[in-house]
Amino acid sequence: MTATPTQTLPMLLEEVEVRRVDRISPSFVRLELGSPALADLGVDGPWWDQRFKLIVPHAPGAPLPTFEGAHAGWYAAWLERPVEERGVMRTYTIREVRGEGADTRIVVDIVLHADGESGPGATWAAAAQVGDRAVVLAPRRGEFFGGIEFVPGTASRVLLAGDETAVPAITAILAQLPPEARGAAFLEVPVTGDILSVVHPEGVQVVWLPREGAPYGSRLHPAVLEHLGLGADPQGAVAEDEVDPDLWETPTYSSSGEAVLDPAALGEADVRDGLYLWIAGEARAVTGLRRALVKDHGFDRRQVAFMGYWRLGVAMKS
Repeated sequence: MTATPTQTLPMLLEEVEVRRVDRISPSFVRLELGSPALADLGVDGPWWDQRFKLIVPHAPGAPLPTFEGAHAGWYAAWLERPVEERGVMRTYTIREVRGEGADTRIVVDIVLHADGESGPGATWAAAAQVGDRAVVLAPRRGEFFGGIEFVPGTASRVLLAGDETAVPAITAILAQLPPEARGAAFLEVPVTGDILSVVHPEGVQVVWLPREGAPYGSRLHPAVLEHLGLGADPQGAVAEDEVDPDLWETPTYSSSGEAVLDPAALGEADVRDGLYLWIAGEARAVTGLRRALVKDHGFDRRQVAFMGYWRLGVAMKS
């Protein structure tokens, strides 16, 4: 889009080009997205698990929407367009930022589902070639954007856990942790070939859990509980009506409407084992871990973040 001093949005809403494509494992493709407009990309502090939006054509060969001259009402105007024109919006993690100035590129790792659950984002990524175009909605330097949920505060240890959809966020966090960080990361992936080489502090144990056809969460759930000394309990049964497809429970937000307590009021005595927990992935699996840790084992919800990145059998909204 062409920005003027009176039209500059508080975020980047820009067309980008695929600059590089790497199939890094059976289930992941890594894309580099570039544009001179990304020179204004930035956040105040570490990127951690920073989310951004990617808009792609709704089907191969369909047009990409233009946001030329976009203003504050761009989103409502975009929704009014036929889906064939507006494309689809999906949420991903900024895995890494490379380059600077006009050569700034967003690196994004996208899961390619091989079990028939692929949506338009994964379909586009699987076929992406250098030169393809998309639109990003991303943080503009100096403006608040949100989208970072990893907030460990003064915790002395961290525990990161998730399935393949959370692997980009977990590996991004691991690469940015200070060298003295302590804790563990559990990453459940579809197959052994998805085990990646990742940068992480020596004091943070990284455990890969290939499912090899097992149900989602079936490797992650017992591994997390066993690591915490709570017993190698199998994944607890979670009824369909217990699962919130929009599950998002952090110290400062509750999708279920629970009272949000001030994380700053969390004293050292309340922080069990000095631990901060960040858990994301398929909503049913995350619900099971949330119930086990908060309800069954008494972890204070101000020291945890539980995020349902997706729901098996339910189409994602964005």
